[in-house]
Amino acid sequence: MTTLHEQDYALWSEQMADLISSKRFDELDIENLVEEVRDLSKRERDRLLSSIRLILDHLLNWDYQVPLRSRSWLGTIQRERLNIIDYLSDSPSLKKYITDEYLGVIYKKARLDAIAETGLEIPDTCPYALNDVSDLSLTMP
Repeated sequence: MTTLHEQDYALWSEQMADLISSKRFDELDIENLVEEVRDLSKRERDRLLSSIRLILDHLLNWDYQVPLRSRSWLGTIQRERLNIIDYLSDSPSLKKYITDEYLGVIYKKARLDAIAETGLEIPDTCPYALNDVSDLSLTMP
């Protein structure tokens, strides 16, 4: 039997919010609520890591395709850096993902993105430090 959670997520969410605000806790779909609350943290983490990945991808494009540098790449890098500031401001616990270890893991994916886009040889080891990801001073030459 298909649940409302599976059939119409938006309606299910509204109903759960209404039940909570009405303090009708005994009617809540606790199992799915627990799953959804846990997924909230994962979504926030994934947004942060996605921004880092996009920055790394565009930094690689910026550094390895100097003649093709564009304001678009710069704009994306700057936008995602500002997004990271917002994410960390909203959820300071996400700072635990701003480490050299995570940077190395994310770099591997960003490297593959950059290779697929450019066909260039890109170093296996991340050439960037954490402050390169967050440096707001990058400008067009």
